[in-house]
Amino acid sequence: MAACRAEWNIYMMNKVLQTIVGGVLCCLSATLWAAELPQTEAVPGGIAIVPLPLHGDRRPVVRYWGKRVMVVRQEGQWQAVVGIPLSARSGHYNLHIDGGKHDRIVTFVVRPKQYPVQRLTLSNKLLVNPDAEELKRIFREQRLSKRVFTTFRPVDDVATRFTLPVVGPVSSAFGLRRFFNGEPRNPHSGIDLAVPAGTPVHAPAAGRVAATGDFFFDGNVVFIDHGQGLVTMYCHLSKIEVKPGQQVRQGQVIGEVGMTGRATGPNLHWGVSLNNDRVDPMLFLSRESIASITH
Repeated sequence: MAACRAEWNIYMMNKVLQTIVGGVLCCLSATLWAAELPQTEAVPGGIAIVPLPLHGDRRPVVRYWGKRVMVVRQEGQWQAVVGIPLSARSGHYNLHIDGGKHDRIVTFVVRPKQYPVQRLTLSNKLLVNPDAEELKRIFREQRLSKRVFTTFRPVDDVATRFTLPVVGPVSSAFGLRRFFNGEPRNPHSGIDLAVPAGTPVHAPAAGRVAATGDFFFDGNVVFIDHGQGLVTMYCHLSKIEVKPGQQVRQGQVIGEVGMTGRATGPNLHWGVSLNNDRVDPMLFLSRESIASITH
């Protein structure tokens, strides 16, 4: 009987220790998660992190211009992580918190930002003004991209602090107002990293391959869905090493750098989409990572 009681006491002590350790690990995990949110910069092409006046454990559904946005918990409070389109004007914007018949509204402010101009010259005129057949292809590719970017895959934890897919100097920054052969085109929706052809490209965070393809402008491209409307894309690849539907881990090789599509030299175009708005990938990097590609 004494031996049984001793074993029971040891068992209970182990359970208590597991509970204590588990609680400590949960607190540490919450702290680390809070520190891993992207940088906030509420400008066109930036990110607004907006505290939500809500309590409880149920993750709220929040929309911006009708589009569902990422919601995470930080230090016990729900936060909306909102991608702001490059076309946004400065001013006040509303987030709608779904509440049945009566939505609650939270307002945030977008500040102005002016991006510089970039002028590029391409010898292949079709890459500037595609013909009718190429336009059909482009429209098909745009529909595929839209399906990927507008997908909202609910997940509990989203990794929003990225590692670099490649390490190399930034040859073309995010948001540049671009002119090809003197003709205005859409602003640059990602960053270009100049590295040699054949350089392995690594997934900056865990996710699921949403699509791959050979696109007119983007060349060989990979899309990774990280969850809650966060999607990354990798363009101009010489080789694709993953397949749609495949789960990838952070650091896994997904392809190799090339110059397919509309590219003037070997480089990786890296784009980030949040709630179907293209945002600056730099906001998802640590200061050390940024320093490694800007100096």
